[in-house]
Amino acid sequence: MDLSKKLGLLLGPIIFFILLNLPNTLVSEKGDAVIAVAVWMVVWWITEAVSISVAALLPLILFPLLKIMPISEVGANYGSPIIFLFFGGFVMALALEKVNLHKRIALNIIRITGTTPNKVILGFMIATAALSMWISNTASTVVMLPIAMSVIGLLINDADGFTKDDRNFALNVMLGIAFSANAGGIATVIGTPPNSILIGLLENEYNIEISFLKWMLIGLPFSILLVTICYLVLVKWFFPNKQLKFTGSKQIIQEELKKLGPMSRKEKMVLTIFGITVFLWIFRTLINGIFPSLGLSDTIISMIAAVSLFAIPFNLKKGEFIIGWSDTEKLAWGILILFGGGLALAEGMSTSGIVDMVANAISTSEISILFTASLLILLMLFMTELMSNVALVAVLAPVVAGIAIGLEVPILYLLIPATIASSCAFMLPMATPPNAIVFASGYIKVYQMARVGIVLNLISVVLLILLFQFVIPLLF
Repeated sequence: MDLSKKLGLLLGPIIFFILLNLPNTLVSEKGDAVIAVAVWMVVWWITEAVSISVAALLPLILFPLLKIMPISEVGANYGSPIIFLFFGGFVMALALEKVNLHKRIALNIIRITGTTPNKVILGFMIATAALSMWISNTASTVVMLPIAMSVIGLLINDADGFTKDDRNFALNVMLGIAFSANAGGIATVIGTPPNSILIGLLENEYNIEISFLKWMLIGLPFSILLVTICYLVLVKWFFPNKQLKFTGSKQIIQEELKKLGPMSRKEKMVLTIFGITVFLWIFRTLINGIFPSLGLSDTIISMIAAVSLFAIPFNLKKGEFIIGWSDTEKLAWGILILFGGGLALAEGMSTSGIVDMVANAISTSEISILFTASLLILLMLFMTELMSNVALVAVLAPVVAGIAIGLEVPILYLLIPATIASSCAFMLPMATPPNAIVFASGYIKVYQMARVGIVLNLISVVLLILLFQFVIPLLF
């Protein structure tokens, strides 16, 4: 264990006890207790002294002991509907990966976009972003990396060796995969955990529901725009490869597709269930309008998909199903616990008066709304480079809601851009798993990622300010 983790392990509980025993109250007795728990969680989250999912279990122990909330109320957050919405999404992602459908989709997208160098880069980026809408950005990066390495291998072994243009191409492919994995998740509710943390907070604390389709109306165009900008910044500005020509990439894609063979019955079954689920998510409001007694929700649809994948037999005689419970060993259970911890912390902040205190402090100040929004976006975006975006949103989203209430701005106006900002981490290898995975390929140096990343971070800030100012008020 390195020094920062050792320090974090000790500092978390030490600061917790100091804050609990201050001579003067900061907010109220209950509010101070919530702040103490939150600080302990944040210290462990930032230093990763223990797994971030373990840190998310602290409210389950400390809130009842400190008389903040009874354990039944704290525990309800760990079984919130939004957690089961994500569970269903995880199960679908698991099925896509098990039958290799995600790889087939990615390869076909690259094949369609073309095989000139810049088109190959664009193909990798579109394929990665498309996968990240439905499966974790880590999984989508892991799928794309070996295919990318094969294509780069062609350049290393060609007649002229590994030239500057070749190196630029390798950089573009690797950075393109990482950046589009981060940006792609913004498009859907289940694409990245911070989106779900926000939806859960809105439903639990403010009775505001954002449907799957409503989120996509914001998330998908923003995601497409961000991937496009990433592509242009990489290939036109930082790492152009004007002289590069190669013909072998088409052959590699065809070979990879050949290895997969024709689409199996299992793949067709998963694709059908996946297609029906997305259809129901998008047209849920319309279906509920036609059949009012049905009461479909995004979570119910997600759970129908999950149960179907477990229960619809692939081979009835042999008792084989598309996926079995043993497959869930690969499921990201820790993320689900992290959601619960985030929602519990948010409820603690709300019931203890912390959110009201922030709202009152902001309402009595003379701060401009636009300046506040810009500052929050900037803070969220650059902090996500240093700590888990899920943990960041879990801690700061309730505070942002309090600021919005204090400014008398609809809370969605501030919360949506702040949450999206947490997914715009382009600067550092440790900021997100996709960044770390492509950095480990050996084709990227830290300064190269940081140079491009700072530009993309600043562009993202501008885009999110425009989103706050002009787009969100039209939709909400």
